[in-house]
Amino acid sequence: MPYINIKITDEQVTKEQKAQLIAGATQLLVDVLGKNPKTTVVVIDEVNTDNWGIGGEVVTELRQKAKSSD
Repeated sequence: MPYINIKITDEQVTKEQKAQLIAGATQLLVDVLGKNPKTTVVVIDEVNTDNWGIGGEVVTELRQKAKSSD
């Protein structure tokens, strides 16, 4: 049973976009590895940007800096 875990920030991701991610990730395993889609599990974890860091900085603050420089 293949298991795919997708982690994304919790910023305005729609139900439809999540469905597309699940369908696309499942199809990728079918196409590349020949896995059965009926036994492929996909879990999406939405992480608050305060709990996600890049380059030693919190994503919330990185996004605020990016908006300020626009």
